[in-house]
Amino acid sequence: MSITNWVAAVPLRLRKRINRGIREAAGLSHEPPPACNDPAEAYLPVNGVARLVHGDLPPMMIGGVASLFFEMLHPHTMAGVADHSRYQQDPLGRVLQTANFIGATSFGSKSSAYAAIERVLAIHEGVRGVADDGVAYYANDPHLLRWVHCAGSSMFLTSYQRYGQRRLTSVDADQYVREVAVTARDMGVVDPPTTVEELNLALESFRPELRLSSAGMVARDFVAKGVVEGVHQRAAYRLIVDAAYALMEPWALELLGVASKPVVNRLVVRPAATVLSSAVRLAVPPARPVTLTD
Repeated sequence: MSITNWVAAVPLRLRKRINRGIREAAGLSHEPPPACNDPAEAYLPVNGVARLVHGDLPPMMIGGVASLFFEMLHPHTMAGVADHSRYQQDPLGRVLQTANFIGATSFGSKSSAYAAIERVLAIHEGVRGVADDGVAYYANDPHLLRWVHCAGSSMFLTSYQRYGQRRLTSVDADQYVREVAVTARDMGVVDPPTTVEELNLALESFRPELRLSSAGMVARDFVAKGVVEGVHQRAAYRLIVDAAYALMEPWALELLGVASKPVVNRLVVRPAATVLSSAVRLAVPPARPVTLTD
């Protein structure tokens, strides 16, 4: 029996236990708050693509790990994390904070989203220092915020396109970029990209600034190793890491110091990650976008 068939066949009570175990392993120790489904009050469109993408846990896990690897390639962003974050002491706590922010700005009301944004900006206000190249950094610098936004949205979108429950058209993909640009703009990003083409051009413009600093090497190895316990959990996490690497462009992997393995990715990693995504999705169903005709 395949893993997807096994999960589908287990009793509802056991499936709920699996649901809880998967969420806790991913750092999601609490149930998400109810979504705001009032179009007049919701921060993002209730039938939007952002809710579709951000409500599907498997590609979000893979894309989330990929976004961490991508973001750490900017030495000034990485310096802020290394100097001011407790990610090694409390990695799951950091994951939960990120998940809460994405949840509030994807599924929440305008008031809850603005509150989440203000909390993050307030925390960023104290994240200042000097990077290893002697250049001062500031977490609320619109330029660095633009980098984090572009790197994260690119990896989440790419992951969903590969492992998501539904197929996205090019129009859907552009709509996703346009929707998440709302949050970026409210965070202080100047003129965030609103199409996939603009997003790719924005990422390309950052390439001269990117390198793996010594702090980045430490973070890369920490994220790649993970903190999950148990043989099966570690094997699943290893697959998620490999699937995350496979989302990244060869030039980004080269900067990260990770070998590109296109054949292994095509024949082993992608099929295995697809099976894992299907199994997780059965235990943790995606959040269903609300339709106005319901």
